[in-house]
Amino acid sequence: MRHQSKLPNIGTTIFSVMSGLAKEYRAINLSQGFPDFGSDQKLIDLVNNAMNSGYNQYAPMAGSFELREAISKKIQTLYNASYHPENEITITAGATQAISTILTTFIKPNDEVIIFKPAYDSYEPGVQINGGKPISVQLQAPDFKINWQEVKEKITKRTKMIIINTPHNPSGMVFSKDDMLALQKLTRDTDIIVLSDEVYEHMVYDGLLHQSASMFPDLKLRSFVVASFCKTFHNTGWRMGYCCAPKPLMALFMQVHQFNVFCVHHPTQKGIADYMKEPKHYLNLANFYQGKRDLFLKLIKDSRFRFKPSSGTYFQVLDYSKITNEYDVDYAKRLTKEFRLASIPMSVFNENNVDNKMLRFCFAKKDETLKQAAEILNKI
Repeated sequence: MRHQSKLPNIGTTIFSVMSGLAKEYRAINLSQGFPDFGSDQKLIDLVNNAMNSGYNQYAPMAGSFELREAISKKIQTLYNASYHPENEITITAGATQAISTILTTFIKPNDEVIIFKPAYDSYEPGVQINGGKPISVQLQAPDFKINWQEVKEKITKRTKMIIINTPHNPSGMVFSKDDMLALQKLTRDTDIIVLSDEVYEHMVYDGLLHQSASMFPDLKLRSFVVASFCKTFHNTGWRMGYCCAPKPLMALFMQVHQFNVFCVHHPTQKGIADYMKEPKHYLNLANFYQGKRDLFLKLIKDSRFRFKPSSGTYFQVLDYSKITNEYDVDYAKRLTKEFRLASIPMSVFNENNVDNKMLRFCFAKKDETLKQAAEILNKI
């Protein structure tokens, strides 16, 4: 039998490649974005209690109403924005499922979707698999600021969606209020949908504030806001996220969602709902991760790597251009094999694999792990 791939140019993701190398060479893995420390035992106990209390059958299709109420309350408190838990919030199997379902719901053949690069690697394939056309806007290192005039010039009558990601993976850049106002102005009086990937919303540093799409009234009317409990609560393997959108958009989303997964793990939803009764569990996250970022950067300040401190996410980009002129994919692999330290090359996220001699390192690790990684970097 012969079948043609819907994604003929897509190979194994760089995350699988680098994590595989890290395992093979027993390297410290700062490549893939997951913590090497455990979740809060209290949260684990709450999920176990939910299982023992009978929350083991289907949850409502949109998710546990108790959890949707907790999300609605959090957004109202943090962003002064209102989403009705009945019909404007849906619990998903991680943020990636939410993103995939949004794209499947709205993107038709020949629709154009503007994507800012470097970009999380699920966006472009998600557009292509639905017959859409990704339109790239390349952000320039090292600041990764957005040229909104360029964005304006790339909007056409076929533009169906703009995907944004703040805090931004992989660069660590955070959208400003002016950025969001510019986006709101560009999309006003259009049918363009905004997909706002905000999975690192609680990881913003140095006094900056997360600018959610939900905070801007006209933007909110056309936006899906996507978030992740997996990132927030240190359990990436649980695959638990959610999205919020105005009722008319969410109604269309639900038509597809019901045939993707119908609903997601019920006891985890109950456990997280109970855990969110104490807001400190997510409000303290910025200080926690800024401490890890600061420790990592302090430890490598005398190394030959150059850096601008990450403003958000739990990733730090390091510039190695003073060390070698190697292609970043080759250098990342060599670091893993020879020095036993795994990272992610940035070029794989860029338009035409532009190589700025930068690697992305995850600092969501134990202090001991970060110290060991720093020792290696300082020897190079």
